[in-house]
Amino acid sequence: QAVVICPGGAYLGVAYTHEGIQVAQWMNERGITALMLRYRMPNGHREVPLDDVRQGLRILRNYSEEWKITKVGVMGASIGGYIAGHAAIFGVDDARPDFQILLYPVISMLPHLTHLKSRERLLGANPTHEEEEAFSLELHVNSLTPPAFIALASDDEAISPENSVLYYLALLKNKVSASLHI
Repeated sequence: QAVVICPGGAYLGVAYTHEGIQVAQWMNERGITALMLRYRMPNGHREVPLDDVRQGLRILRNYSEEWKITKVGVMGASIGGYIAGHAAIFGVDDARPDFQILLYPVISMLPHLTHLKSRERLLGANPTHEEEEAFSLELHVNSLTPPAFIALASDDEAISPENSVLYYLALLKNKVSASLHI
């Protein structure tokens, strides 16, 4: 198996040490190929970090025969969880992961659920309700969404646990295999 790791950072930067490199090393020690994604910031271009994760998935798929990879997944923490979840829902062909691992992810862009600073850095200061819904992952889960492992802390003050719970319920509603750990 192989995993593209998307660290968090609230779209201010990439928390590549504790949510990236250390996770990749841990996976490597267990025989899992891991690619730590140092994605670009949106800076007014919403698709930039999402294009980067899709490219990471394509790279792993391109080397899958040579590296003996049979399954390619995506993993993300905080806003990196949003990037990973976006790839899981909207990825197509070689840019669609086989599984997703989400750690205290930002899922929704609705104002009462989201991490407001991350949302502002992605969608701008005043997104329309239609834009908020278009970028809220819990509203776009379908039966083709890959299986998910979700972990979070119930006392997380930065990312509302409701993000993970609503995503988990949307996965169950669509009969997608999912595991939620709080």
